[in-house]
Amino acid sequence: MKIIVTLLSIILLSSSSVYDISLNKISGESFKLSDFKGKKLLIVNTASKCGYTSQYRDLEKLYQSHKDKLEIIGMPCNQFMGQEPGGNSEILAFCKKNYGVTFTLLEKGYVKGDKQHPLYSWLTKKENNGIDNYTITWNFNKFLLDENGKLIEHFGSGVSPASEKITSLLK
Repeated sequence: MKIIVTLLSIILLSSSSVYDISLNKISGESFKLSDFKGKKLLIVNTASKCGYTSQYRDLEKLYQSHKDKLEIIGMPCNQFMGQEPGGNSEILAFCKKNYGVTFTLLEKGYVKGDKQHPLYSWLTKKENNGIDNYTITWNFNKFLLDENGKLIEHFGSGVSPASEKITSLLK
């Protein structure tokens, strides 16, 4: 009986969908990623005072050129050397003023540790994403999901949103 319960738990965990996760936009409005079913998703942990912050520009360009089939979701995070110290309204103002960001930004959250947001738990744990375990070690890690919410690829901070590694998967 214990084996059956354990197997059932594993099946239920691995069958959980990223679309079941509730999220809050930086404005406080709640939504689910299922709102974007049928589009690819690029999910990125962001920060306003990071060496990679200029990637906001390439993220916005990528979004503008592919928004018919791609949604970009940014989650501001202050877990890496305090590089996102502001509150949600300050982060939103910074992103709009400096980079013209129109893609979806989430409320500031945690991408690792005890307070890890369920979205990042799904993205980083093989038992949830079905692909592999990933460790977020810095800002601007990127996760690309297909039109059905299945993880395609993880890209580290150093991979530009404009790189062929990412853009080739959007065709």
